[in-house]
Amino acid sequence: MSMTLTFWGATGEVTGSCHLLEVNGKQLLLDCGMIQGGKQDEARNRLPFAFEAPAIVAVVLSHAHIDHSGRLPLLAKQGFKGPIYTHRATADLCAIMLRDAAMLQQRDAERQNVKLARKGQDPIEPLFTEEDVDRVLELFVPLEYGTDLQVMEGVSVRFRDAGHILGSALLELDIDDGKHRKKMVFSGDLGRAGMPILKDPEFVDRADLVLMESTYGNRLHRSWEDTLAELKAIFGRAISESRGNILIPAFSVGRAQELLYLFHLYAKDWDLSRWTVCLDSPMAIEATKVYIHHYPLMDEDFKRFVRMHPGNHPLMANVQFIQSTDESIALNDIHQGLIIIAGSGMCTGGRIRSHLEHNLWRSECDIIICGFQALGTPGRALVDGVEELTVNGKSLKVAATIHTVGGLSAHADQAELMRWYGHFVDNPPLVLVHGETESQEELLQCLQEDPNFRPQTMAAAKLGDCLDLAALPELRWLYQGKQAQ
Repeated sequence: MSMTLTFWGATGEVTGSCHLLEVNGKQLLLDCGMIQGGKQDEARNRLPFAFEAPAIVAVVLSHAHIDHSGRLPLLAKQGFKGPIYTHRATADLCAIMLRDAAMLQQRDAERQNVKLARKGQDPIEPLFTEEDVDRVLELFVPLEYGTDLQVMEGVSVRFRDAGHILGSALLELDIDDGKHRKKMVFSGDLGRAGMPILKDPEFVDRADLVLMESTYGNRLHRSWEDTLAELKAIFGRAISESRGNILIPAFSVGRAQELLYLFHLYAKDWDLSRWTVCLDSPMAIEATKVYIHHYPLMDEDFKRFVRMHPGNHPLMANVQFIQSTDESIALNDIHQGLIIIAGSGMCTGGRIRSHLEHNLWRSECDIIICGFQALGTPGRALVDGVEELTVNGKSLKVAATIHTVGGLSAHADQAELMRWYGHFVDNPPLVLVHGETESQEELLQCLQEDPNFRPQTMAAAKLGDCLDLAALPELRWLYQGKQAQ
């Protein structure tokens, strides 16, 4: 009899979530996400999986973001045929996001193949295609929050609202190998209490092991009140000084919808009638429709607002939806008065690149960074104060004012992570994933020093670490790191 958990992604870094649960020789994946960041990071998506795809019985998917779902088409391409259990809203969002990812993979392969042809080298194939996406979408099994379901022999799961994006779930897994019974709770990506649109993350009382994200384990976000004041000041300064456009690189799912809601709520207070708000992202537009469709999942304030303003939906009002490429290009001829929300959120691709090309070098423009920026991405370079940035092959001086508005983050900060963990009875063993090493080390230190939160035992997972779940509450590693390969 055996039960093990091996960590094959989001270890010492934020992206690429992928954890292999094995019970009596049968294998199940928690997430199968894409690695994001610089070119070298993303090249790792082409490396072989550390397991045999056909041997995976099922996948349990926490939410739709690409760093959690993005390699599912590749998994199916390599022979996985089992069910993918996830929340109903996540299934709807994945239908949009994975198709968009396939399109980007195709475009990236085409660009690289032009360069390879010039060097006389063989062409490459896209990581996966739209046909691969269609194949994997047929495997999705939509669930609701609170539903108990056996997803593999010896493993049952219950989805709880994680409050991160629409459909995001933290997972309660009951594991039984015939000799031992253990309960593991996987946070997925945890949201924040009091944020607009979504309900607050749920708490869980008991676990034998907590697997928790740590994206902002070394940081405290600004309060919601201070964040709103900061945004108001940015817009007020831009108006009073007759400045240029405001660009907001934003994730198409979650952040874009939150911004639309805020712009509707505070249109008068922020004097936004002087601005034209443009959502320049076909994927974000489609995701917004999914948000509207899943209206019952929203928090009470959002639902009350919608009921009080029939025919003036807060995610659809006072905004121009920019669908076509020609419409997007036309925005580059307007040098003042635009608030452009566009992807990608880390400035690695998408239409935001074109808008940066036309606005980044202009001192009268503003760039609002309002989401996590992975190491190696252009967005991270802007946050870190780079003076020049290469965009679409052109080296541009960074003359626009860069604003980092961390209070809009959809990830729990250090205090919120500790508070969520603190609801567990008896401080169960804790393993951190989904965070950079520095962030994890500081969070572990804070947990160790605070007697109210101190886990029985704790660690940050490393790539290839394999944990013997039967030995809990002891964290017994069967092998660690490179030994697993």
